[in-house]
Amino acid sequence: MGAPAPLDALLGRLRADPAFVRNVTAWRTLAACPANVGEWPECLLPQLKRAAQHLGVRCLYTHQEEAVRTVLTGQNVVLATGTASGKTLGYVLPVLNALLQDPRATALFLYPTKALAHDQLEMLERWEPHLPGGLSVRTYDGDTPQRYRATVRKEARVLITNPDMLHLGILPHHTQWMRFFSGLRYVVLDELHTYRGVFGSHVANILRRLKRIAGFYGTNPLLIAASAT
Repeated sequence: MGAPAPLDALLGRLRADPAFVRNVTAWRTLAACPANVGEWPECLLPQLKRAAQHLGVRCLYTHQEEAVRTVLTGQNVVLATGTASGKTLGYVLPVLNALLQDPRATALFLYPTKALAHDQLEMLERWEPHLPGGLSVRTYDGDTPQRYRATVRKEARVLITNPDMLHLGILPHHTQWMRFFSGLRYVVLDELHTYRGVFGSHVANILRRLKRIAGFYGTNPLLIAASAT
């Protein structure tokens, strides 16, 4: 199958632009390859499958299926696939499944930037109308108003934040987050490749503190990490 007509037209205009062509060192066309489609895991709840279908998800790719099945067997997972290959669905499905099964369950999503965090907030909010009981997805970062923070601590089942806020604003005040930590099932660490060098060591120690505090409240959350690099 060829490229869509609008894309063909765009490429034609770029090739006809001398200023653009002068800055291109090579042109390559990568042939399309068939998708590797997997099965919908039977271990996921039926209402989750219905919600996914409402959002246009008809099937899973094999790497998504493998990630879901591995997480649901109780293993930590690193999901490394190409950009725009659907990594998010690979970790969101087991998290949502746990929240539907246990009304006390919670999950922590860590992103390196606020922009990414808010993108994921919008994505998770699209699931909320299609799931019984809702999700109570909340962000908690430096932009969260003080008057709203107590509400987040009280209500959040999916908490979206960043490592620095976890380090400075959550872990030192863990007694205020007793409800959240007592139900913590999953910690999602997206953009794993950004945590390298001194910063990576810093984040690793934050995660060790997080695990120790979770253990204090009787939980042992699984870690799901994802990267396109």
